[in-house]
Amino acid sequence: MTSAKTRTLLVISAHAGDFVWRAGGAIALAADRGERAKVVCLSFGERGESAKAWRAGRTLDEIKAIRREEAQNAAATLGAEIEFFDAGDYPLVESPELVDRLVRVYRELEPDVVLTHPPADPYNGDHPAAARMALQARVLAQAAGYDAPGEPLGAPPVFFFEPHQPEQCDFKPDVLLDITPAFDRKRKAMECLPAQQHMWDYYTDLAKRRGVQLRRNAGPNLGLPHYTMGEAYMRLYPQVTDVLA
Repeated sequence: MTSAKTRTLLVISAHAGDFVWRAGGAIALAADRGERAKVVCLSFGERGESAKAWRAGRTLDEIKAIRREEAQNAAATLGAEIEFFDAGDYPLVESPELVDRLVRVYRELEPDVVLTHPPADPYNGDHPAAARMALQARVLAQAAGYDAPGEPLGAPPVFFFEPHQPEQCDFKPDVLLDITPAFDRKRKAMECLPAQQHMWDYYTDLAKRRGVQLRRNAGPNLGLPHYTMGEAYMRLYPQVTDVLA
C-alpha cells in the first residue's frame, strides 16, 4: 500500500514580510494539521520595505541579510519552509526566468492550495507582479509539454490574501478563515519582523475585524467564542463540490 500524499500549501510572496501579515494564520493552521507549508519570497523587500535600516546607514547587502533572517525566523515560528529568489524589489521585474523557477517549485511541491497577492495594487506594483508570475507559472506547470522536471500539475485552488489597502485594490473577500487557534503564533511571527514594526498592531486589529465578520457570517449556532480572529481571502477559480455548504 502506498501512503497518502501529505497535503501542501504554497505561498508566493513578493517581499519578506508579506506572507506573515497576510497569510500567517493560514500557514500556521496548515502546519498544525501536519501539512507541508512552503513560502517562496521573490525578494527581501530590501529597497522598498526596509526604511528603518536605510535610515540607520545599513548597506544593501546588510539589509538583505537582516530581512532574510527576519523572514526565516517568522517562517520557522509559523512552521513553514521558506525559499528566497532574491529577485529584487521596487521594482520586482517580471521575467521568464522567474516564472520558470516558480514552475519548478509547483512541479516539485504539487501544492493542494496556493496563496498569493491579488492582481491589483495601485500602491505597490511588486504585489501584482508577483501575482501575475504566480498565476502564469501555475498554468505552465499544468502543461504536459512544458520542459521542467516532474509531472504536470493538477488544478490547485488559488486564494488571494488581503492587501494592505483592500478598498483600493478591488479586494472583496469571499472566504473568511478562522485563525483564532493560530493567532498567537501569527503575532509572534509578526514580531520577528522589527523592520516593519508599524505593521504589528495594524494586522492585529485587522484580524479582530475579520473575526467579527466571520462570526456574523457563520450563523448563531456554531458556538464561536467572542474572541475570534480571522483572515480574509478571495478565491480565483470556482469551488468544485458535490454539496453546497
